[in-house]
Amino acid sequence: MPARLLPVSTPFFDAVIIGAGAAGLFCAAQAGQRGLKVLLVDHADKVAEKVRISGGGRCNFTNRDLDVRAPHKHFVGQNAQFCRSALSRYTPADFIALVERHGIAYHEKHKGQLFADRSAEDIIAMLLAECAQGRVERWQPCSVKNVVFLADEAGGTSAGSYQIDTDRGPVQGRSLVVATGGLSIPKIGATDFGYRLAQQFGLPLVAQRPGLVPLTFDGQAWAPYAQLAGLALPVEISTGAKKERMAFVEDLLFTHRGLSGPAVLQISSYWQPGTPLAINLAPGVDLPAALAQAKVRSRKLIANELAALVPSRLADAWASQSADWQRPINEAADKALARLAERLARWELTPTGTEGYKKAEVTLGGVDTRALSQQTMECKAQPGLYFIGEVVDITGWLGGYNFQWAWASAHACAQALPLH
Repeated sequence: MPARLLPVSTPFFDAVIIGAGAAGLFCAAQAGQRGLKVLLVDHADKVAEKVRISGGGRCNFTNRDLDVRAPHKHFVGQNAQFCRSALSRYTPADFIALVERHGIAYHEKHKGQLFADRSAEDIIAMLLAECAQGRVERWQPCSVKNVVFLADEAGGTSAGSYQIDTDRGPVQGRSLVVATGGLSIPKIGATDFGYRLAQQFGLPLVAQRPGLVPLTFDGQAWAPYAQLAGLALPVEISTGAKKERMAFVEDLLFTHRGLSGPAVLQISSYWQPGTPLAINLAPGVDLPAALAQAKVRSRKLIANELAALVPSRLADAWASQSADWQRPINEAADKALARLAERLARWELTPTGTEGYKKAEVTLGGVDTRALSQQTMECKAQPGLYFIGEVVDITGWLGGYNFQWAWASAHACAQALPLH
C-alpha cells in the first residue's frame, strides 16, 4: 500500500510583511534583528525597484534639512502632523549613521539632499545585508492571493493571527505589515493591492492622485511654449491664495506637453485641478528697474537686453508675443516694458492635468492616518495589522523626504511588533 501523506503544517511567522520596497525591507530587517521570525513577500522579481531608479540611479536616501519639530513643512496629507512621532524617533542622522556603518560613500547635492556616490545598488545591498542579519525569510516573486484574519479561539479581537494565501502556499503571521507602496510608476510593479487590503478590513482611504509629477497644458494653448522644450531655469513657482499659498524656488523645465523639473514636481503636490500657477521667471531680479535702465543706455532689441536676465530662448519667445516688444529697447513705450516685466515676474497659467502615474514619483492620498496609531502604525480597530510607507496618506517633498518617511514609519512599526 502507498504511504499515507501527512498534512503539511502551515508555516507560522511573528510578522509577515507584504512589499519588498524601501519601507518593507527596512521594517523586515529591524524586526528580524529584534529576534522576530519574519517573512517578506513581494510579487516582483527584484527588490526595491523604486530605490534602484531613484535619484538618477544614485538614490536620494534622505534629507538632512528635515525639521522633525515641524514635519508638516515637508510633508503633505490630511494630517501631516501624523508623521511627527515616527520621524522624531528615527531621524535622517540615524539613517546616515547606518549608511556610514556600511561604508557607503555619499554626498549632499542640493538643499540637504543626500545621494550615494556610486549607485543606488549600494543602498539596496545594505538593506538586504540588514535583512540577512535579521534572518529574514524572503519569498520573491510571490503574489498574495488572499488574506484572512483568524480571531482567537474565544472569538475576541484582541489577539489572533493572519492567514495569507500566496503562490507558494498558505502562511500564518501574528502580525501583518502592508508596505505595498502607491500607484506611481506601474511599469516597475506598482499596484492598488495595499488600498484593497485596507478596504477589506474597513479602513478609510483618502483619494489617491499622482504626486511629484509633471504638469500638462492644452495642446493649442501650449504651442508657443513647446518650442522651449529642454530649456531649464530657476524660478519661483506658487499656487493657492493667502494662507493656502505654497511656493518653491527651484529649477523649471519646459517640455513638449507642459512643465517639469523640481519646481513643478514640488508644486504638483499642492496644486488643485482647475487652479492657476504663478511663475516668476526671473526671481531675485528687479525686472522693471533693469528694463528701465537698459532703455536709457541701449539701442539693442528688447529680446537681446532680456537675454541678459533670462535664457535667450525664453527672451526670444516672450518678445515675439507682442509687436510692442519687437523693437529696440530705447524706442519701446514705458508701459510696454512695464507690461513685459510684469508678465515675466508673474506668468499665470492653469494646467489641464498631469502626466499621470507613469511619470509620478509618488502617490498622494492612501490609508487615512486617523485609522492608524502614529506611534506604532498599527490599525486602531484591527489588531496586528500595520501600514507603513507610501501606502499611507503621508507624502514628502522631493529630495529624500519620502525615503525618510519609509525608514521612519518602518522603524516605528518594527519596534512595536510583538515578540513571540
